[in-house]
Amino acid sequence: MSPIVENRALTPTRAFTLTPFRAGLFWQTLLLVLLLLMLLGPVLNLLIWTVAERWYFPHALPDVWGMKYWSQVFSPYSDVGGSLLTSIAIALLTVGVCLVVAVPAGYALSRKAMPLRFFFMLLFLIPQAFPGLTVYMNVARLFYQWGLNGTVAGVVLVHSVHGMMYAIWISVAAFSSVDPQLARAARNLGASATYTFLRIVLPQAAPGIIAASIFVFLESLDEFTGAFFVGAPDLSTLPLLLYNASMSGNYQVSSITALILLLPSVAFMLVVNRFMRPEMLSKLGK
Repeated sequence: MSPIVENRALTPTRAFTLTPFRAGLFWQTLLLVLLLLMLLGPVLNLLIWTVAERWYFPHALPDVWGMKYWSQVFSPYSDVGGSLLTSIAIALLTVGVCLVVAVPAGYALSRKAMPLRFFFMLLFLIPQAFPGLTVYMNVARLFYQWGLNGTVAGVVLVHSVHGMMYAIWISVAAFSSVDPQLARAARNLGASATYTFLRIVLPQAAPGIIAASIFVFLESLDEFTGAFFVGAPDLSTLPLLLYNASMSGNYQVSSITALILLLPSVAFMLVVNRFMRPEMLSKLGK
């Protein structure tokens, strides 16, 4: 036997030992993978359904791939375009109604000395405290009596009540983060209260108000229950169209519709991340 082979035979092999550091790294990696699967798994399944023309159990992947249902969704005879425009119009009107109330209310509630301030702040949380199904059933009954059922105005009112919490609380935080010394300095130099609010206070609170508008817009765009009880069948929004497509078993059309709703939500959340300053977030609920 050669010396090289003999030395190799005598050299002990290093056994793999699981150190505490390696064990912790393994569990962290496993948890990270599971978290990514929980977050991105449904989205990946949604994306596959949008390009699946035929997919039957027990196949793991579609039998036939294609863009057939995309052409159906965006054809001139499809209801998706009209429902999308209706949803956007209702969401924009809801944002306008909420801002008309939230901007002056947020400015007033940002003053610590306001009497019953905590009560009014809590008042805007009440719509979130009750089950939406029960509330919307009773609202639909009242709107039938008032002639608002099946109208854009009725759906906008329902969405505004639901989105008012986001608008008020974020507006209060936005106005609370404004430096009061700047407003006092403007008043000492002779500026009127209206000029100080419009030219000094409001521009500094504008990022928070824009963030509140985005939250209200997305809440209205994705809202289903209120539109179902108050708007259907006269009004067709995109969530209602998604519901009808999924209930009829047309998973491709419902997946494409869900993707259309998902894209603006992701895009606007990136915008919100730009406008939500740390000093404003620290004022939420205070």
